[in-house]
Amino acid sequence: MISKTAAPSNRQQTSRASRDSDTDRLFPTKNDIPADARSRVAELLNRRLADCIDLQTQCKQAHWNVKGPSFIGLHKLFDDINTDVEEYVDLLAERVVQLGGIAEGTARCVAERSTLQEYPLEISSGQDHVDALSTALATFGRGCREGIDQLDELGDADGADILTEISRGVDKWLWFVEAHQQEATESRGR
Repeated sequence: MISKTAAPSNRQQTSRASRDSDTDRLFPTKNDIPADARSRVAELLNRRLADCIDLQTQCKQAHWNVKGPSFIGLHKLFDDINTDVEEYVDLLAERVVQLGGIAEGTARCVAERSTLQEYPLEISSGQDHVDALSTALATFGRGCREGIDQLDELGDADGADILTEISRGVDKWLWFVEAHQQEATESRGR
């Protein structure tokens, strides 16, 4: 068994060094966004890509392991969210490549870069999965909204539009998931 604290192998070190230099390396393109901006956009989008792939695996973790009286509804909901998140992964990765960058979506890149909290593997109740997945959705949505402003500053209106589309979708799914935590009341304020 490999220890988490073990030093990386020569192959892992070479792979990391290659990825680090690939962040700045762009393939030629006639896209009119300046190369420096395209490089920074690719870096930002690769960070969101890592979060998005992590979110996708968390959706499936919840889908596979949810138990309790709301099983079938949550099982289907989590799979529906995953379907949309899979599309977001493609949108992000393809935008990186359109700008001449390299989409960095391997499991190791995701593990190194994701800003999402580690998904708790020991949970099984519907409410615990609702709480964990709503936290992941909210964190990912916030990162997308922050990225919109950053991409605007870098002159990538199309990338900002992609993050806007993703943010809108994630907020919808967050609403659907959080509805399972909210109690119905006749009137707020009574």
